[in-house]
Amino acid sequence: MESSDDEKDGIYGNFVPKELGHNFALNGTKFVDEVLNGQSERCLENFRMDKPVFYKLCDILQGKGLLRHTNRIKIEEQLAIFLFIIGHNLRTRAVQELFRYSGETISRHFNNVLNAIMAISLEFFQPPGSDVPPEITQDPRFYPYFKDCVGAVDGIHVPVMVGVDEQGPFRNKNGLLSQNVLAACSFDLKFHYVLAGWEGSASDLRVLNSALTRRNKLQVPEGRYYLVDNKYANMPGFIAPYLGVPYNSNEFPSGYHHQDAKELFNQRHFLLRNATDRIFGALKERFPILMSAPPYPLQTQVKLVVAACALHNYIRREKPDDMLFKKYEPQTALQIQESLALQEVEQAIKPVDTHDLEVAFEAEQPELSSQLRDSIATEMWEDYIRDLAVV
Repeated sequence: MESSDDEKDGIYGNFVPKELGHNFALNGTKFVDEVLNGQSERCLENFRMDKPVFYKLCDILQGKGLLRHTNRIKIEEQLAIFLFIIGHNLRTRAVQELFRYSGETISRHFNNVLNAIMAISLEFFQPPGSDVPPEITQDPRFYPYFKDCVGAVDGIHVPVMVGVDEQGPFRNKNGLLSQNVLAACSFDLKFHYVLAGWEGSASDLRVLNSALTRRNKLQVPEGRYYLVDNKYANMPGFIAPYLGVPYNSNEFPSGYHHQDAKELFNQRHFLLRNATDRIFGALKERFPILMSAPPYPLQTQVKLVVAACALHNYIRREKPDDMLFKKYEPQTALQIQESLALQEVEQAIKPVDTHDLEVAFEAEQPELSSQLRDSIATEMWEDYIRDLAVV
């Protein structure tokens, strides 16, 4: 028999949020009320967004008829349950002890909210506009050379939990179970497009091919392009770095004078494409459920990725300067260099395997893509040499 929304079971176990450490008698309703009646920072910490942003999302979901108040649990508490789970990577048992509802009630509202967000997720993904991004126009390293660039594309592996019989395809090159997620993003840290659910063993180029050929496909405006790294091919709509040329900024010491146009192009390409690292960093810090495999059906795990990206865009739109986003503002070249020195990076760019690339191009298009990259690099190099001569 289905349990009622006001069913309470269990007592607080080992998990006690610090806000509740002083009061074990609080139930979920009182906890949510305390957070929403407190400082906005508490809402950001617990529910991963500021209070006005939280309340507006409640209004949107209610106004579209996607969520409704029940006899015991208001929409605010339903959304809080969902955000608390994905924002703190908690399992149902820990959440039911905190909110003091049955596991069935927690699970039901979690899935209701997830499906509600999925229903409006496309509203939060906007394709690139016609204007040149200000991150390019306002930086002489990038303008006018990358004036036709609309963003960057990259892939990320999100841990996944699947049955033993399904594990083979989901095991990536590191031997871990994951789904390969492709994202196209803007330089102001918004997702243009997200494709989740591909097995971890799938190559990045194969996932990109899928994104370009499916019904709900990644669209690149005519005459524009995205930046991609060496996992992808240099092809129409996507500009990759030069192969066999230093790429990561830590390979260029401070004050280093580039030796040729390809070196200069690769470094500036890397600095601009760094937006993907920052957007993935912000996404995973806000919603750490993406950093470990949650014990949900595979379809739910795929939905969680898309929903998290949609919520990221919604928050970025409503509160672009919230405290978490501030941590991922554009870094200077020196800061990027210092941060990369702490990471394991590839010292050489390996040729990409293009056998998965099935998109039909005119015979001359790949050559035109190479010519476009060369023309950008040449213009950039000529200005660089002239500026050095002036100094």
